[in-house]
Amino acid sequence: MHLEKKQQNWFVFTLLLGTFTMSISQSALSTAYPTFMKYFNLPASTIAWLTTGFMLIMCVVMPLSPWLLNNIKFKKLYLSLLAIFLIGTIIIIWAPSFPIVMLGRLMEGFSVGVLFPSYQSVILEITPKERRGATMGTVGLVMGSALAVGPIVSGILLQIFNWQSIFAFFLILLTVVLVIATQTMVSPMKLKPSSFDFLSVFLSLGIIGLLYFINELPKQGGHLTLWVILIISLGLLYFFVQRQLHSETPLLHLDVLKVANFDLGVALTAISYMSLITITVIMPLYYQQIIGLSPLWSGLSLVPAAALLSWLNRRSGKMADRVGFKRVMLIGITLFIIGWGLLLVNPFTHNLWIAIIASMIIESGNAFVMMPATTLGANSLPNERIPHGSSIIATFRQIMGSTAVVIATVILGQSNFKGVFLFFLVLELLALYFALQIKDTKSNK
Repeated sequence: MHLEKKQQNWFVFTLLLGTFTMSISQSALSTAYPTFMKYFNLPASTIAWLTTGFMLIMCVVMPLSPWLLNNIKFKKLYLSLLAIFLIGTIIIIWAPSFPIVMLGRLMEGFSVGVLFPSYQSVILEITPKERRGATMGTVGLVMGSALAVGPIVSGILLQIFNWQSIFAFFLILLTVVLVIATQTMVSPMKLKPSSFDFLSVFLSLGIIGLLYFINELPKQGGHLTLWVILIISLGLLYFFVQRQLHSETPLLHLDVLKVANFDLGVALTAISYMSLITITVIMPLYYQQIIGLSPLWSGLSLVPAAALLSWLNRRSGKMADRVGFKRVMLIGITLFIIGWGLLLVNPFTHNLWIAIIASMIIESGNAFVMMPATTLGANSLPNERIPHGSSIIATFRQIMGSTAVVIATVILGQSNFKGVFLFFLVLELLALYFALQIKDTKSNK
């Protein structure tokens, strides 16, 4: 479907505004845990499920995205996801107990999990290859800045209002988006109806078990039940992969992982996201525990890095369109190595400005890697496989992001911040090896 320039601009604006607001909800609650603990009289491990449960449901519904795009008109799908998120948010605001809050939170996670790969697929579909770098740079701006802005927004709101104000913020903004979307949203992709593979969906529940194992391992250690969950989950995922590889109409075309450059794109975008999400989680702790800042100021100290990330995203995308993705990603990985290296060898550990500068360098690296790697992967696939590729990238990125937070937390408990910085420095050296394997191309022309 061809869109006029003005129509496409409004379409993309509405899509990204809704995605930005939903993305904020992914990280916004980290600064609100103490408030929830006091309000519901529950321990931190229980309250953490507001984020963990959100991520679990996100990951398990991401593989549904290609089927939904092929069977439901995108306008109807987008409006439905907004409505589900809004209903979940209303439930949370008026919830009389924590289990009801969790129900609303899972509804929010469902909407975000379907939307993340879907909106990337649609934007890639309507954008010519030679301009995808710049367009996906804008997508990266939305994702990266939203992740960083979440704790800042919630921190400011909690200083003035109660915890319900965080969700009231989502409710107001997304209601406006819903009204705009009824006028600006279209369905640019052709439907390709197919039967729904219930068995594949059941087998994909292994993702939930795997993520549960990853998140609970630091808390439960070698508990037998946890290892049983891991074995069952890996078994489910094994049969899920086999079914996708041997079915004529798979829920998810996993065979795209055999495509040159796509596999490298998946690995690089995941490693980049691991660094980004770790910075947003670890650095506020660093500012509080090492430098002695308050929770509010530790959140505000992320603003310079988030602002620079936002400013660079579109520019790095345009650069990728001009000079090729490999060169741009090598720049980004170099910045990652410099940033983590600076934090590791910094002799002035109590200097706030050095910590902020290092964070800015690391998030700058993300601007040159995450979305260029995603675009590189998409450009390696035929258009009909892009929804499957986007779903694979989004799911793998989310799983590795969750893994990164757990690894950082474990290292922090066993060692110190230096151990975390060293681990991610080594991880970026691995990313450098992957980037050097890319078959250089200029927008894959």
